[in-house]
Amino acid sequence: MKKIFGAKKSQDPPPSIQDATDRIYKRGDTVDEKIKKLDAELARYKDQIKKTRPGPAQEAVKARAMRILKQRKMYEGQRDMLYNQTYNLDQVAFASEGIKDAQQTMTAMKAANKELKGMMKTVRIEDIDSMQDEMMDLMDVSNEIQETLGRSYNVPDDIDEEELMGELDALEADMDFESNSVPSYLQPDKETDLDSELNLPAAPSGHAAVPANRQQEDELGLPTVPHASIRT
Repeated sequence: MKKIFGAKKSQDPPPSIQDATDRIYKRGDTVDEKIKKLDAELARYKDQIKKTRPGPAQEAVKARAMRILKQRKMYEGQRDMLYNQTYNLDQVAFASEGIKDAQQTMTAMKAANKELKGMMKTVRIEDIDSMQDEMMDLMDVSNEIQETLGRSYNVPDDIDEEELMGELDALEADMDFESNSVPSYLQPDKETDLDSELNLPAAPSGHAAVPANRQQEDELGLPTVPHASIRT
């Protein structure tokens, strides 16, 4: 069948914007090279016109120079046209890149939106509010427990702080008064001289005289027996 009807030729893919831009730049480089060659010829013809005398020879050189100028103008027009084409292609490329970036942004946003919706299904505002309320209740209970554990057993709850401050001021005033005036019964006793009060005679100095008829006593307080009275 292919031999009869022939096979369908595969079509080449259309050129991209970058391919068209590169091709136009190459053409522009070729035109620039041609313009440079024409400028070199014009410079040579100018020298010849200056060196030749007015006449047929100089007119012939001028005619050649005019032809080169016309070619140069034509190439400059082509170069300007190519520059305009590249400018237009750059604008199209910029717009195309912008559209591609927008497409990628939209695709990423759609994926993120889908993922966010799936995550929001697992999180509800009611659950968050309920959890916050439970946390506040737990914190209140914890504070009450701490206050209860730190409460003093000897201090009643209905004590007036102003009354306590008044008692404290009165106590400080009493302490200041007691420090300035000490009662007589709290003052230390003074040593009294009993001898001067009783007018007793002074004790004689030296050892006291022992009576002659006083019987001697042993270490137990019993009267000692003279050695002469003991019979053998």
